[in-house]
Amino acid sequence: MAVLLETSIGDLVIDLKVDDAPKACENFVKLCKMKYYHNCIIYSVQKDYILQTGDPTNSGRAGVSVFSKLPGASRKYFDDEITPKLKHNVKGTVGMANDKANENGSRFYITLRDRVEHLDEKHTIFGTIAEGLDTLDKINNVMVDEHEAPYQNIRIWHTEVLEDPFPDPEGLARLIPPKSPDPIKDEEFQKIEDTAQEAELQERMAKTLAKSQATTLELLHDLPDADVAPPDSDLFVYKLNPVTQDGDLELIFSRFGPIKSCEIVRDWKTGDSLQYAFITFENARDCENAYFKMHDCVIDDRRIGVNFSQSVAKMWNKFKNGSRMSRDDVDNAEGKGKGKGKGK
Repeated sequence: MAVLLETSIGDLVIDLKVDDAPKACENFVKLCKMKYYHNCIIYSVQKDYILQTGDPTNSGRAGVSVFSKLPGASRKYFDDEITPKLKHNVKGTVGMANDKANENGSRFYITLRDRVEHLDEKHTIFGTIAEGLDTLDKINNVMVDEHEAPYQNIRIWHTEVLEDPFPDPEGLARLIPPKSPDPIKDEEFQKIEDTAQEAELQERMAKTLAKSQATTLELLHDLPDADVAPPDSDLFVYKLNPVTQDGDLELIFSRFGPIKSCEIVRDWKTGDSLQYAFITFENARDCENAYFKMHDCVIDDRRIGVNFSQSVAKMWNKFKNGSRMSRDDVDNAEGKGKGKGKGK
């Protein structure tokens, strides 16, 4: 007497112990015929111990017996069928998962190692895995979260009763759907197989983290908008000589195009140069040209560095202080800046 479980990670064939646990076997077989287990996830995988499934709500706290759904039913559960001769001595032992004695519903577990003695004579054993031990090994090695739930959903897609020794009870026929439910295909996590894929994953993770941090800053009112991007016409100039003046720097960079502003950042108390500056061009093309031509050049006997600005501080200060904002400022606040970010 056997049942085939087709899962999203491989097939399992359960050989039922009809003589030792007839009520549990009948319950399991009839629930399979009802397609009750279709699309149930394996909601818990405890490595080298057990997996648990069989709850249609996928919470691990629900599920009822087939007997509760038949006409005249008075109980949601059925009683334990525990016999001393049945032990959890082999990997692939199948038993009823219940929270209290004599409260067996639809949930069941499968052991993932030999000899799980402390479960002996506590739960109803009703089967063993006859085929699919390699599938059990795959399940045993999946990544899980802090609640032992697999990160990648593992679902029971289909159940097939290979042999049913029990006659269908009255009222079961109306509970059997005309066709199997469509299997739910969850998005699969891509395996990292080379350095290029790892680099792509790291970039995606970095973007996700940056978005999360930006959203936090927006909630804290330290950023006008989580999608704000730095202007693509701003340059960041660093390693300046302390003697370099704003006018001199503007004159040098103005040969690449019209400049809106050139500001060397200074100590607010002493007025001394902090040796870096922000330069805003009228258009992005002139800004880009200045970046390529001026990086690593010498000004006032000091080799400077030039990069695209990643700061939105000036625009945000206008926003917070209620200053009048230009059309360009509004566009940048809406995230239309490209944010070149070509730093080393």
